[in-house]
Parts: sequence; C-alpha cells; structure tokens
Amino acid sequence: MSSRLKRWLFGAPRDIQDPSTYHAISLIALLAWVGLGADGLSSSAYGPDEAFRALGSHTYLAIVLALATAVTVFIISFSYSHIIKHFPYGGGGYVVASKLLGPSFGVISGSALIVDYILTVSVSIASGADQVFSVLPGHWAQYKLVVEALVIIVLVIMNLRGVKESVTILAPVFALFIVCHAIVIFGGIFSHLFEIPRVVSEVKTGFSTGYQTVGLLGMLAIFARAYSMGGGTYTGIEAVSNGLQIMREPKVETGRKTMTYMSISLALTAGGILLCYLLFSVFPQEGKTMNAVLLENFSGSWMPFGIPLGHGFVVVTLATEAALLFVAAQAGFIDGPRVMANMAIDSWLPHRFSQLSDRLTTQDGIVLVGGASIVTLLYTGGNITALVTMYSINVFVTFSLSQLAMCRFWISKRHQSKSEAEAQGEWKKNLAIYVIAFALCFTILAMVIYEKFAEGGWMTLAITSGFVLLCIFIRRHYHRVYANLKRLDEIMNALPEEPIGGEPSPVNPKEQTAILMVGGYGGLGIHALLTVQRLFPDYFRNFIFVSVGVIDSAAMKGHEEVEHIRQKTEESLKHYVALARRLGLSADYRMSVGTEAVDEAIKICQSVVKEFPQSICFAGKLIFEQERWYQRLLHNETAFQIQRRLQFAGLNGMVLPVRVMTGVPS
Repeated sequence: MSSRLKRWLFGAPRDIQDPSTYHAISLIALLAWVGLGADGLSSSAYGPDEAFRALGSHTYLAIVLALATAVTVFIISFSYSHIIKHFPYGGGGYVVASKLLGPSFGVISGSALIVDYILTVSVSIASGADQVFSVLPGHWAQYKLVVEALVIIVLVIMNLRGVKESVTILAPVFALFIVCHAIVIFGGIFSHLFEIPRVVSEVKTGFSTGYQTVGLLGMLAIFARAYSMGGGTYTGIEAVSNGLQIMREPKVETGRKTMTYMSISLALTAGGILLCYLLFSVFPQEGKTMNAVLLENFSGSWMPFGIPLGHGFVVVTLATEAALLFVAAQAGFIDGPRVMANMAIDSWLPHRFSQLSDRLTTQDGIVLVGGASIVTLLYTGGNITALVTMYSINVFVTFSLSQLAMCRFWISKRHQSKSEAEAQGEWKKNLAIYVIAFALCFTILAMVIYEKFAEGGWMTLAITSGFVLLCIFIRRHYHRVYANLKRLDEIMNALPEEPIGGEPSPVNPKEQTAILMVGGYGGLGIHALLTVQRLFPDYFRNFIFVSVGVIDSAAMKGHEEVEHIRQKTEESLKHYVALARRLGLSADYRMSVGTEAVDEAIKICQSVVKEFPQSICFAGKLIFEQERWYQRLLHNETAFQIQRRLQFAGLNGMVLPVRVMTGVPS
C-alpha cells in the first residue's frame, strides 16, 4: 500500500540510462520562463507596492521611480545574461563567487542564496494569500496561515514528482497573469492619454513643492529610500542562472533567451504598475494591497447591462496574482535544492543533499526548503513587510558578490584577448556593465540594511551568519575525516606488483564467496578486502567486487556523463579484481549505475547470490572514536541499510568497521 501510494503521489521512477530521459525533463525557454521567470515577474505584486508606499505624499516621484526600476531590471538582467555565458553549467551566485572570489566568498553567497530561496517560498505564498484574502470577508483571515502551509505542502509533492511536471501544470496560470496585467497596464495608460497635460502639470507642481519643502537632498533621500524599499522587485532575476541545468540544450542559448523574456516582462510590469499607481491616484487602504486598490479604481465601476464585470475582473486578476505567486515559489523549490547540492558536493553541506531520487529530483533539499518556509511563515505570522525585508537583504548580498566577482573576472581578462586593441575594448565594456550593476546592488543592500535593520533585517543577517558558521563546521569535519582516511592509502605502497604464486583459478559458483561492496579504487576498499581475509583466513575462495556508480546532481548533465560514471566505476572494479588476482584470489566484479546506492546494491547482491549461493555480503562503515549525534547526518548509514535490507531478503550481510580516530569536531 505504501509503495502504491508513493507511486501515485510522486510518479514512477525514471530511467537514468535512457538518453531520452534528459530531453523529457528539460525545459524549453518558454517553460523556463514560467518556472524560473515567474519568481521575478511575481515580485511586481509586492515590490512596486513597497516602493510606492515609501514615497508617502511625494507620489510625483513615481515617474522617476518607474523609470529607475525598469533600467535596474535591464542592467542586472544583462549582467546575469553574461554570467550564463561564462558559467554554462549553472550555479549562479554560489559558483561565480566560489570560482572568482574564493571559497570563503562562495559559502557566504551560497548561504545567502539558500536562506533567500526559503524566503522566496515564504514571500510568494504569503503575498499570494494576501491577494486572495483582500477580496474575502475579513473574518476569514484567521485561516490564512493554514491555507499557506497547505499550499506549500502541495508544492513540495508536485516538485518531488519532477520539475517539468510542476511547471507544465502551472503554465496556464502564468499565461492568464500576463493577459490580465497587460490589460491593466496598457489599458490604464491609454485611458489617461488625454489627461497627460494634467498629469504632467501635477508632477511639475509636486516637484516644485517638494523642492521648496524638503529641498533637493530631501527629495533624493525620499527617492533613494523608496528605490531601495522596492528592492524586492529584482529578487527573482538570478533564478535563471541558478537553474541552467534544467534547461534544454543548448543550455546557454535557452538560458539567455529565458533571461530576455523575464527582464522585458518584469520591467514592463513593475514600471507600468508604478506608473498606474500615479495615474489612478492610488493610496494605501487598510486590509488591501496597492494592486487591489489599483484594480478597483481601474475596473471596479464596469457595469455593462447591469452586470458587475468590473468586480469580476478585479477578482480574476488578483486570483492570477495569487496563483502566479504560488508559481513563483517554484523558483525556491527548483533553485534552492540545486544550490544545496552544489554546496554539498563541495562539502559545505551534508553530502546527502547532492543525491537524486528515482524521479531525478534533489528530494532532501525540496523537503528542507518546504519545511523551513512553513516555519518562517509561522514565525512572522505571514507579515509580508517583514518577509520582504528579510528577503531583499540576502538577494542583494548575492547580487553584490556576483557583480564584484565578474568585475574581477574582466579585470583579469584585460590582457588575454587576441590583440591589445580588442582586449582594451572588450574588457572595458564588460567591466563597465558590472561596475554599474555592483554599484546599484550594493547601494540597495546598504539602504535596506540601514532602513530595516531594526525591523527584521538583523534577523536575516543573524540567520545567514549562523548558516555560514554551520557550513564551515561541516566542511572542517569532512576535511578532517578525509585527512584521517588517507592513512589507509599508505597500504597501497605495500601491495605486490607481481602475482603471488600461480595464476588463480576462475571463480567457481559452488565455492564460498565474499561479495565485497566498494567505491573508487583506494585504501578504503583495499582495507576491506584484507580485513575479510584476516577475519576469515582461507575461508572464501571467490571475491566478487560490487560497486554502484551513483548519479548525483553534479552528474545530471546528460547521457554522456552517465556513461562517464559507468566507465569510471568499471575501471575501479577492474583494479580491485587485478589486485585480488595478484594476491592469488579468484575474483570478478559486478556493477550498476543509478541514483540510489542502496537499491542498486541490493539488486546486484541478490543477482550475485543467485549465481553464487554460498555467499556473504560485506560493506564498510566509518566508526568514530568519539561518537557524536551529527555524524549520522553527515555520514550516511548505507552499510547498515544494506545489511537490514539483505537480512529481510533472506541473505547474509556483514558490516566491516573502518575506524576514524579524529573524534572531531570537539
């Protein structure tokens, strides 16, 4: 029953060795725009809202603010489009900072991104719920947090099924959002074409009055504050470069095309909404978003033939905003686990976060993002102002580091082009782009921290700093363990280079057989082989080496990478067989490639036992001199899982302990 329920919820396993699988799970630019671009586009539901509120009575500045917002979107998007070109395998801010600024900056950027993507889910769901509850009876607000938590759970299940499945289901919502907001923005602007002289006059009067009352510096300060408070508008721009791995080949072209779609749609939508706020004289109202007020002013009075079509349009448009915000949460579920996987591969996070499920999703990361976002919503009570403040800070930490890294990249490239003239032209042009982008991003970051530090900004900085320290703790642990295990490699120096005695006989299915599960060729596997001989002297006549080539998130680049893993695994097994035969032992190997080491290992062992009935399976397990609770999280329990599964399958399995004398971290 449990297996059938899992299959119904998450779908059937995918074949990692089928070349068509990679085509089936990748996204074309249009679908990538839905899955990743929705994060940026949906920010138009809360970014312009926060910026316009910050203007207070100085709404005449909205024209400049709308222009500045659109220009900023294009500058940051253009810079990330170039990042995609130079980092074609994705990874975004974490990879860029790690490669160009060093691991210390990389872990800061990665930690900020992970917290950011958790907040992406929280902000998107909370803002979407605000849109819905803006048109519902006030007493229904008590159920808002419950609804938000349920939506997150549904999204977790959808993403565990697979990225493409979840994006395809939500694509119609995205299309309806585009249509409704195009009607509002273009309809709102065209309906005021005849009032342009009046609007221009009011704006001139506003500037004149503002200059007389607060002065030029005062107006600049108000504008700067509103501009920085609208920082949430730009929060989804990096999602495309982070999610490059899920895109259809050619990935770079698809990614840059997706970035173009997203930047144009976001600039027009965010800038257009700000302009419409001014044209329709929108002011904040209790219990309603600014967009809800705008829509009521735009279409609330439509009553053709006595039918309240205007109210219906308001409801539908707000529903599409809410739905798109739920779609935007996809970026958190798509990119958050991928950043975790990249950091896990570099040992900043537990290695299990780089593992794939049989549906080829990084399931541990998806579950963590979903659970953490629910906790965040409960802690903040779904307060969108607090969430956007927390959200914006981490986004611009990563933005700033990425732009700074690319500045360094182009400075280092100034003498590496084909000719001096070409070098001067290319590096100066590209450096100028990233200097401007860095200045914008760092300015917004500094302003948001200054303005909102006491209102929740300190918490984001504290959580991110704590996450960085946790990553450092984890990496140091892994490095000390690896350093300790290197002592096992010393045994390789004492191995015979020539056969001991005569040529061993071929493996005999009727003889006692040791099935030895190993990884890459090295001291750890050799130690296991010698340990079995020491514990059972002259007992086993056959040694069958078993290995699983595990496809993790780093290897999910195509069928060629799967074949590379297969060849590498087979090469290691051949080394083990050659060693065993030099020691005078009858030996052979069996292997498989997959995403689940335990499942694949069990299948191979069951197959080998059918061939060699008198068999015992052996698997190695790290044991620590000072056992700590966190070691189970950082080092998988694969050996014990295999032993348990073998026992219930009626097979014999033993765990070989491998001592780690570090006792770290203390």
